[in-house]
Amino acid sequence: LRQVVNLMRELHHPPAPSYIGMKAQDITQDVLQRHEHPGSAFRNVLLVMAGLALLGVVGVVMLLSEGFDDSNTWGYHAVIFAYIFTVAQSAVLVSIVLRMVKSHWRRPLARISEMFAAVGLFNFLLMIPLLWVLPSTDGRRSIWFGAPEHSPHFWDTLGMGLLVVCGLALLYFASIPDMAAIRDSESTSRRNFYRRMSMNWHGTSHQWKVLRAGISVLGGFYFLLLIFVHMMISVDFSMSLIPGWKDAIFPAYHAISGIQSSIALILVTMFILRWRTGMREYISVHQFWGLSKILLATCLLWFYHWWASFFTYWYGRTPAELAVLKFLMFETYKVPFFLAWFMCFLLPFLILMWNIVRKTTWGPTLAGCIILIGTFFNVVHWYVAAFSIEDHSLHVLESAPPVNMPGVADVFVIVGGIAGAILTYMLATRIFPIISLWE
Repeated sequence: LRQVVNLMRELHHPPAPSYIGMKAQDITQDVLQRHEHPGSAFRNVLLVMAGLALLGVVGVVMLLSEGFDDSNTWGYHAVIFAYIFTVAQSAVLVSIVLRMVKSHWRRPLARISEMFAAVGLFNFLLMIPLLWVLPSTDGRRSIWFGAPEHSPHFWDTLGMGLLVVCGLALLYFASIPDMAAIRDSESTSRRNFYRRMSMNWHGTSHQWKVLRAGISVLGGFYFLLLIFVHMMISVDFSMSLIPGWKDAIFPAYHAISGIQSSIALILVTMFILRWRTGMREYISVHQFWGLSKILLATCLLWFYHWWASFFTYWYGRTPAELAVLKFLMFETYKVPFFLAWFMCFLLPFLILMWNIVRKTTWGPTLAGCIILIGTFFNVVHWYVAAFSIEDHSLHVLESAPPVNMPGVADVFVIVGGIAGAILTYMLATRIFPIISLWE
């Protein structure tokens, strides 16, 4: 009986993280040592990602050789752009929200989350060719009926650009105290670089007050911009291109999918850091347990938003609504849709519903991997379907085009796009420490 009681106590109260008993000087020295000397494995992975990213460049060149007239050619390029936006750029929000609610267990994962702002710069480059493929709003439905000039190209570029700048500013200002610590370290070989980056930081009370206020303001702006850009990207690059698809819930559904997949991405990233970089002292089961409970809630929210969007069309049954259901869910793109349904809701829900599984490092990571794969298929059935439509002036999808299967160039773009995002993240870790020292 005593063993059972001890087991139940351990399940509900895991042991304290190792860094709780460490001195501040030891933590600083250890993290800076890891930052200065990432190891040969890091360099090998970096070279592999660089090679795969070059493969993506070859794929983009192959697409460019076919021009911008046929939007069907660019369907999978739109998928990788939307996937990185949904998964990576939404990941910055995890640190922002957890900081707003003053949760202390999130401190070791704060920089892991904020570092994904650097991936937004890479994704902005992926967006540029799609602006030439995206048709104008003349003669078709769009949300820009009150601002037809330069729509949607100008507004989408402005929104994404502001989001990227805000994310990079948040990452930079949240890293200033750590860059000052690197500047003052005797072992650093880039003292002049960090002297300029740390902006004469000395940790005065006034500097701390300004820093905390700046991080709060930038976090609030990023939150607002991210939801707004989710609305623009989901509508302009997907919903408005499919005749008969009019759904006010879809932008919120798109944002919920981003929040869910971003938590999954951070769980997988933390697991890799624990497994390959030996950061068990800083990333403990507390972070996995805390995020897993939020991830379980987002699985239910994902299903709720899908259902609220679906049953309106199912019970409405107008010709336009039935055509959209058949095209996106039950006929043309039924395979990616059902894969997304099972992997974004059912499977992770069945895994995370057990507290004994959530209270581990492998359980939430397994659910996170499944969700990341499911989100990819979800994006495929949204964006590949939208870019396969030729006539955008119709009000009803009279004849659905066939499934757009990926070609060689599409595979290159998908592999290279994901590798490029990973490469960008890894390069950012050479500037900013992956663990936030001051927090």
